Amino acid sequence: MKITVETTIAAPLPTIWQAWTTPQDIVQWNTASPDWHTTAAQVELRVGGSFSSRMEAKDGSHGFDFAGTYTRIEPQRLIECQFGDRFLLVEFLPGADGVTVRETFDAETVYPVEQQQAGWQSILDNFRRYVTGR
Repeated sequence: MKITVETTIAAPLPTIWQAWTTPQDIVQWNTASPDWHTTAAQVELRVGGSFSSRMEAKDGSHGFDFAGTYTRIEPQRLIECQFGDRFLLVEFLPGADGVTVRETFDAETVYPVEQQQAGWQSILDNFRRYVTGR
């Protein structure tokens, strides 16, 4: 099953692309709730390159790595990647109201689809706030 989340950002596409692909920016916005944070990020933005983000609860009780490999990159247009046996497509779609960032990803089987969609949407909403709050 595929899940899609999206947001529209009133900012220039180059600014959005940079914030999405730069480790120093990723650690600022990559969280689903205020009690979590991203402590490290790594990006090797090329086909076959790797990415990773270390996400941790601020109280130190839990943490995990989100990591994978880039399978297709069209600068300022789309990023495809694989993480484990799942796939993610990120599209950057310019429009009259700004740039729509759309993520379509394979659902996993541990958590309910609604929970996965809400978590990914929350992170994407944080991304929008980060980019527009500069």
